[in-house]
Amino acid sequence: MRAELKTLLDSYEQTILGQSQNIKLLLASVLTGGHVLLEGVPGTGKTQMVRTLAKLIGGDFHRIQFTPDLLPSDITGSTIYNMKDGQFQTLKGPIFTNILLADEINRTPAKTQAALLEAMEEKQVTIQGETYKLSDVFFVVATQNPVEYEGTYPLPEAQQDRFLFKLLIDFPTAEEEKRVLKQVIEKKMNASDVDQVLSIETFLAIRQEIEQVTISDEVYAYMVELVRKTRESDALRFGASTRAAISIGKASQAWAYLSGRDYVSPDDIKIVVKPALRHRIQLSPHIELEGATVDQIINELVGSIPVPR
Repeated sequence: MRAELKTLLDSYEQTILGQSQNIKLLLASVLTGGHVLLEGVPGTGKTQMVRTLAKLIGGDFHRIQFTPDLLPSDITGSTIYNMKDGQFQTLKGPIFTNILLADEINRTPAKTQAALLEAMEEKQVTIQGETYKLSDVFFVVATQNPVEYEGTYPLPEAQQDRFLFKLLIDFPTAEEEKRVLKQVIEKKMNASDVDQVLSIETFLAIRQEIEQVTISDEVYAYMVELVRKTRESDALRFGASTRAAISIGKASQAWAYLSGRDYVSPDDIKIVVKPALRHRIQLSPHIELEGATVDQIINELVGSIPVPR
């Protein structure tokens, strides 16, 4: 792992307290070009987490507050007639950035949610028939509030599948929360005070290095068996797709790189498998009635498969 990336991680962990695993997973996702769905109650630092990452990599950052009256053109942009020049002019929307925070994405109707699909999958946007390419570093972080569902529009399965990870943001420990309080009240913690550590060019070079991380045939077979188990399990209504297996493979390469290795181990798979699968599979009705969670079922499936040497 490059020294600049180690400095970035250290700075990130000093700014965002109590979320060490999640910020490393968030960084792993952006390094593979993936998108992330963050789920957590308000006030747990989701916006701060994303804004800080944008600052550290020297990328542009835009935030969209999703509401029931938000239109697709509010995200992608629109074309207006310029009376002075007598020509149509394209106004690009906030999606033209490096890191886009889609705040409370489940508060807007499906038509507006779908406006993100082309951008997330194809890295391009169509405005009035014209196609515009997005940046090579384009990363969507969408947040959801798991507490209040009144007046919300749950994300369709097809759109959830566009996200590499679903990360659950929980409350910090008592000691971590005390440190957060102290830093905020004493004005020692602010995303705007974070210094840039990487350039976009260095970031893209690191992404290429991650693609060279080796995955053995045994580890490939382990990933495939994990995904196929989700389709065979009676506890699950829907299993994971081939795209899910690809996501696990790419994410495990990034995690191995961040751990200072040039090869993927089964332990890397075990770390990324839950955030990569929890939004892509559905529990069977009888399992839901028993009070089981998706993460519990994933743990059981992982435990039932022999680990390759």
